[in-house]
Amino acid sequence: MVPTVLKRIVGASVLLLTLGLPFTAHSTEGALGRPISGTGVTPDAGVVPPEPGWFVNLAEIYYDGSISAAHSIPIGGKTTLGLDAQVSFTLATLLKVWDTGPGPWNFASSVTLPYAWTSASAVLGIGNRTGTVKQDASGLFDLTFTPLIAGYHFSKTEHIAFSVNIWAPTGKYDPGNIANVSLNNWTFIPTVSYTKLVPSIGMEFDVSAGVQFYTRNSATDYQNAPLFTLDMMALKRFSNGLGAGLIVGTVQQIGNDSGPTANKLNGFRGYDWSVGPILTYDTKIGGKTPLSMTLRWVPTVGSKNRLSSTSTVLATATVAF
Repeated sequence: MVPTVLKRIVGASVLLLTLGLPFTAHSTEGALGRPISGTGVTPDAGVVPPEPGWFVNLAEIYYDGSISAAHSIPIGGKTTLGLDAQVSFTLATLLKVWDTGPGPWNFASSVTLPYAWTSASAVLGIGNRTGTVKQDASGLFDLTFTPLIAGYHFSKTEHIAFSVNIWAPTGKYDPGNIANVSLNNWTFIPTVSYTKLVPSIGMEFDVSAGVQFYTRNSATDYQNAPLFTLDMMALKRFSNGLGAGLIVGTVQQIGNDSGPTANKLNGFRGYDWSVGPILTYDTKIGGKTPLSMTLRWVPTVGSKNRLSSTSTVLATATVAF
């Protein structure tokens, strides 16, 4: 039986393992792709609760990123000099934990409806001159769903979860824009998440790792190489429901991008690292309904051919029914 403290919320199964920023391009076309390092791990990341039920997660993320004008960035089948972008995401996730009876395995499924607002500016070539172009876009972003999340309980203090997240290109996309509410590709993300509890000292350790596989962007003929993501968290929980911890995350590109624009940029291969704190709070609404909230700040501390941000903030609230 999983301890009561773990039954309150599904970890990585409820939250987004990747977010994805809505730029026309994605190291990776647009210098980002779907992952934002440091946002893919959650408390109880490897736990799928043994009791069936519904979970609702609301998340808000703000990202302010840039890449130097000394770098050429692939966007919309062309290149720009540098890129500055601000993004606000609002995401609603509905997760169902299935009734699988007693045993070490438990299963769940989820779907996320994202709304995005983005503002992007870049330097483009205009004839024989260059000029700065700025665009805004907002609307429903690409839909993401996870048909099956499989969780295994090694013991009361050790858990693991396996899933494949799927992003569908359902948002509006225009290859001529530098700001869009879609990446215009399907993305498949096999993910494994692990949780280790140390009750004697009130500590929790969580790890989430995944590989992102992209289909080709048919509008720009740009093929993103796979991206490996790894996010780790150490969290100290207190008796009053509060928790505080540290997150370390990285995105590492596996191989070079391909296509006419990517080939001109020698594959535009890149990576980044993020480090920052997280605060959590667990309580019950009306003394019965579990509520879990988190707030994290995970700025970029190193990157190559990817957007760098000092203002990556993610807030979440999850309710279990």
